[in-house]
Amino acid sequence: MSKAHIRKIVVQVDETRIEMGKPVNPPTRRALAMAVIANPYAGSYAENLDELIAIGEELGGLLGEKCVQALGIQPGQAQSYGKAAIVGEAGELEHAAAILHPKLGAPLRKAVEKGAALVPSAKKQGGLGTAVDVPLGHKDAAFVRSHFDAMEARIGDAPRANEIVVAVVVTDSGRPLPRIGGLQISEIKGEDGLR
Repeated sequence: MSKAHIRKIVVQVDETRIEMGKPVNPPTRRALAMAVIANPYAGSYAENLDELIAIGEELGGLLGEKCVQALGIQPGQAQSYGKAAIVGEAGELEHAAAILHPKLGAPLRKAVEKGAALVPSAKKQGGLGTAVDVPLGHKDAAFVRSHFDAMEARIGDAPRANEIVVAVVVTDSGRPLPRIGGLQISEIKGEDGLR
């Protein structure tokens, strides 16, 4: 049974085909999946946030899989990922941390196959229509500069005061036309999450 009380899910794909007049071939693609959930701790302080930690574990797999499906790729073809949460005004920033950090990562890594690198994250508090930039990095090697990026996540009618917006982004590529050097995809070892 679902731990999260989900009001809505939004999925979108951003595909860049031309950058500075130059064709991007193949196009770079980023998929964003967001869930608007009820915050079980809204309105009062709680020492133990286990319910949100469990919800994070559920959403890591659900949203990661939705991103992979939206891109139409196999899990192993995913290249970078990131996560973020926006807490409504009746919650607190620690509620976002409880969703994002203890358990969301493992099922997200499973959804994208491997994921040796840390999942970049961001959190904030705000009202309806608040946006957050979901930071991105290569899933297996943090030093791959071509994949340092971000994608804006925003839902017009969320988060309500007692809600949290949880966002996951998965890509099948890096930035369009990357050219600032650094570790190349062909050089990834994927052993320590860095290189």
